[in-house]
Amino acid sequence: MKILVTGAKGFVGRNLVAQLKNIRDGKARCYGDLAVSGIYEYDVDSTQEQLDEWCSDCDFVFNLAGVNRPQNHEEFMQGNCGFAGMLLDMLKKHGNKCPVMISSSIQATLAGRFGTSEYGRSKKAGEELVFDYGRQTGVKVLVYRFPNLFGKWCRPNYNSAIATFCNNIANDLPIQVNDRNVEMELLYIDDLVDEMINALKGNEHRCEFEGVETVPEEGGRYCYCPVTHKAMLGDIVDMLYSFAVQPKTLEMPEIPSGSLAKKLYSTYLSYLPKEKVAFELKMNKDERGSFTELLHTFNSGQVSVNISKPGITKGQHWHNSKWEFFIVVAGHGLIQQRRIDSDEVVEFEVSGERIEAVHMLPGYTHNIINLSKTENLVTVMWANETFDPDRPDTYFELV
Repeated sequence: MKILVTGAKGFVGRNLVAQLKNIRDGKARCYGDLAVSGIYEYDVDSTQEQLDEWCSDCDFVFNLAGVNRPQNHEEFMQGNCGFAGMLLDMLKKHGNKCPVMISSSIQATLAGRFGTSEYGRSKKAGEELVFDYGRQTGVKVLVYRFPNLFGKWCRPNYNSAIATFCNNIANDLPIQVNDRNVEMELLYIDDLVDEMINALKGNEHRCEFEGVETVPEEGGRYCYCPVTHKAMLGDIVDMLYSFAVQPKTLEMPEIPSGSLAKKLYSTYLSYLPKEKVAFELKMNKDERGSFTELLHTFNSGQVSVNISKPGITKGQHWHNSKWEFFIVVAGHGLIQQRRIDSDEVVEFEVSGERIEAVHMLPGYTHNIINLSKTENLVTVMWANETFDPDRPDTYFELV
């Protein structure tokens, strides 16, 4: 299948083209037997001759080209409707009846606060042009009205508040929030790309609109992405600031699978400047080696790394409720445990050559011994709770 993507260097276009190339090159197998043999990338630096040639040869069109921030309102109609008309005329000239997808906007509903939107009017005109083309030619057309988009590679200070907030917070620049209680409907770029590839396979989701509300309907006139998120602007900003302080607090916010928080965190990180990509951790060093906390979580404890020098024994303590995993990743060591009301010592010889996790049991005093005379023993340690200096739940006792 040969695919034409207009607006290929824009936010949506770049993400879509990158995934199409993954499919073409056999790197993305999650889309089944979809085969992509060619990708035609049209943008402002392409020629009309190229567009004409690609319109004669393509098997599917993603029309993502458009104007968001023109110098005057007339450019809205030319960029969002005029180009679509030229594209459809080229397809018609070549008798190419491949499916055509067009990216529109929720503003095209012209409902509520969008009633006076020149941008919305231009998008609505582009929609009707495509619908007319479909009626005249019998070609399958797919009109998507996007809500607020966000994700990697989105241009800040342009048409996405999320991109602007991510960029500014990541770069220690101020942001302006006029109303924290404004509700936003957000569509993540990866979810959108998945839906667009579903459309390529003929599995698009159909809908109608009641005002700005999407109403799923099989056989509906419009198309939509079924995965969006609604959140208050203030809550979004608070999440972004929690991501920004993570290198200092080590606290990892909750980011459940599929959640807005997880998608926002990935988006925020894509705006980090080089000097923030790496950050130093506090190493607690002494003559025995070092202990460094790596990560704290709200509900699932903390992760640390312990380095023991040759011949060194660490630990020799027990906990009432706290428990841990010791995972030796380099070196050769011995873990010993003894229930505090017993004389029986349980031993586990551990090595980075055969990585395994060993439970440190509640009520058992335990230690870890570096058996090597020359190499450090490196142990990743997970504890079921973050360390609380006021209630450390740690009591010295030799194994």
